[in-house]
Amino acid sequence: MARSVMNLGRLLTHAARRYPERPGLVWRGAIWSWAEIDARVDALASALAARGIGKGDAVLLVASNSNQLFESLWATWKLGAVWVPCNYRLTAPEVAYLAASSGAKVMISDAGFGEQRAAVDAVETAVRHHVLIGPEAAPADGESFEALVAEGLGRQVPEVAVAYDDPCWYFYTSGTTGRPKAAILTHGQLGFVVNNHIADLMPGLAPDHASLVVAPLSHGAGVHALAQVAKGAVSVITDGPGFNESHCWELVARHRITNMFTVPTILTRLVRHPSVDEQDHSSLRHVIYAGAPMYREDQRLALEKLGKVIVQYYGLGEVTGNITVLPAEEHSLDDGEMRIGSCGFPRTGMEVAIEDPEGRRLPPGEAGEICVRGLAVFAGYLNNPEANAKALKDGWFHSGDLGQLDEAGYLWITGRASDMYISGGSNVYPREAEELLLAHPAVAEVAVLGVPDREWGESGVAVVVPAAPLPADPASLAADILGALAGKLARYKQPRRLFFWDALPTSGYGKVPKHLIRQKLIESGEIEAAEP
Repeated sequence: MARSVMNLGRLLTHAARRYPERPGLVWRGAIWSWAEIDARVDALASALAARGIGKGDAVLLVASNSNQLFESLWATWKLGAVWVPCNYRLTAPEVAYLAASSGAKVMISDAGFGEQRAAVDAVETAVRHHVLIGPEAAPADGESFEALVAEGLGRQVPEVAVAYDDPCWYFYTSGTTGRPKAAILTHGQLGFVVNNHIADLMPGLAPDHASLVVAPLSHGAGVHALAQVAKGAVSVITDGPGFNESHCWELVARHRITNMFTVPTILTRLVRHPSVDEQDHSSLRHVIYAGAPMYREDQRLALEKLGKVIVQYYGLGEVTGNITVLPAEEHSLDDGEMRIGSCGFPRTGMEVAIEDPEGRRLPPGEAGEICVRGLAVFAGYLNNPEANAKALKDGWFHSGDLGQLDEAGYLWITGRASDMYISGGSNVYPREAEELLLAHPAVAEVAVLGVPDREWGESGVAVVVPAAPLPADPASLAADILGALAGKLARYKQPRRLFFWDALPTSGYGKVPKHLIRQKLIESGEIEAAEP
């Protein structure tokens, strides 16, 4: 018998009942109380239900941060439906694939994303309703989000009963096959994650606290926001579009921000900007960074500017960030007082093991694949038994990352079993770019890999074996080859540089080891070696 759990939509209901007049969300100067947010969410849920959206149905989101994006999550959950947020930077073909693979019945998108909507309509999907965010929504393109809210106002929508394993979020994560996979997150799993985040990342989180939202709510920042709702803390969304350091620090000072979730590249930009010294940020308690390693030099600067408030965690979409944590008290300017390079110890209720290729557990100090088990681990990939068999073996989630533990249980990541790299906090799997580049008539062979980038953490470079002798102006050909990715692949996934080689190095088995390519690029001075 399925174990019944609380519908996560009730987190918002509880906040609205306990703190009806307190601010729950701030964006572009507007403030919504918890009661107002809950009423709008119930109204949207009612309007969606009238259009046939119910338990188990997927709701696709393609939008930048806004109050409507935030509200869409809670309306979806109260219906027992599944939230399917996309990275709003994805191209139209990429969005169409997610619509088809998720089985989405409704698509909610920013009004300006007409190309993405057209792409979804052009392929075989279950999408029958388009809901548009923004004042420029045209009736010909779909129904207005605000019109749906107005239609449903005053109708109370009870949260649909759910079981522990009922899906609530399809968290898309790329894979080595080149196609994104939907990691199934459930009501029971995320209920654990909310408590875990409060315990490990923001201990002491309270209703009078405030969180600054600087990253897309469609991914890790959305998980982070759940904890704020659970404790009644207000979330302040940056105005956008784009990222502005001065604006962020002004919001920190004005709203007495106590916590924020970000990635190392953004945190470094924030502490390097002159405005960090011009605004009061003494209210900060926890500045959480994740998604990529952070250079020691940048850690020091953050500590110098902000004090001991930075918190690191390591995780994956499949484990909703719940693998290890290095808390604020374990960050230090003194190299002798800090485990430099470690991403911390296992999160509360989680277990980490290092395994060899045969699945044997390795002792401290030996490197192998990072495996994890605990209630934060996802329920598997949607309609992908092959990927599930590979990732979920013997009761463990196999991360594909390589690392080692020390005697105290602290984890060091030493590499990646896959070729994935992280650019600006987003996972990039080279296979997608490689497959598209190979379609160019001038490309005979290609390898894409991530290399150190001071702005983005890592960025992609492509090494190409040309199909014919190079022209007199190879730079023009390189620009043409890279330009062919425009409109087919999100910009952050595209290589930023291209090198022409006569041949790619191969192993004795005929494979192309990317560590050999990397080494050759370093030896030739084309790229810098990563910091230890």
